[in-house]
Amino acid sequence: MYTVANLTPIAVARTIDHALLRPDMTTDEVVEGCKLCMKYHAFSVCVRPCDVKLAADVLKGSDVAVCTVISFPHGTSSTAGKVAESLQALEDGAVELDMVINIGYLKSGKYDQVEDDIRQVVSAAKKKNPSVLVKVIFECCLLTSEEIRKACELSSSAGADFVKTSTGFSTGGAKIPDLKLMRESCPESVQVKASGGIRNLDYLIECLNVGCTRIGCSGTKPIVEELIARQANPAHKVEPTAQSSAGDY
Repeated sequence: MYTVANLTPIAVARTIDHALLRPDMTTDEVVEGCKLCMKYHAFSVCVRPCDVKLAADVLKGSDVAVCTVISFPHGTSSTAGKVAESLQALEDGAVELDMVINIGYLKSGKYDQVEDDIRQVVSAAKKKNPSVLVKVIFECCLLTSEEIRKACELSSSAGADFVKTSTGFSTGGAKIPDLKLMRESCPESVQVKASGGIRNLDYLIECLNVGCTRIGCSGTKPIVEELIARQANPAHKVEPTAQSSAGDY
């Protein structure tokens, strides 16, 4: 079990994909976000596709990976479009791809098409870069428990490296029951990423303790600083906030 006492600031930061995905974000803000990630040693910075080259340039030589999103936030691009966007992102310097599942097709029971959509992205991406990681975003707030289970099955069968809760731009974010269900519904080879509304240390730790290995959030600095403050003064604690606000990656 992870606790405030047995985690280090670096260990916490290395679970985080730091999100720079707001549609109104300026290039200066992207650069500032990349520099923050280097300072705290986040695992990756997750940027919009248009910012991949910029992020790769800023982060060159650092321990921070470049991640981007594919068919974000709705997942409704054609499969050919998702593949093309993925290959362009890899060409620009991304090494991790977070693709959105075709939510409408999943809810329509078009399982073969959903699996093929994922498989084609995974196959094309890994052919170009065998070490690339592909994460599949479900948008759990729009799915039933059975649909989440099915999404896990399809993603695993298609070769995805991770399943992921949310874009952070719908009606809800990472929920512990969904994370438990996702972990139970995937083989050990497929990891689970929690994202959406994770804004404090306690909730991040709770996500880790149900089996998540990566956290998508934009609060790297306050979360890491909270750990440092609480380890220095155990009485110090930040009040918890709601975990599901739309638009909060």
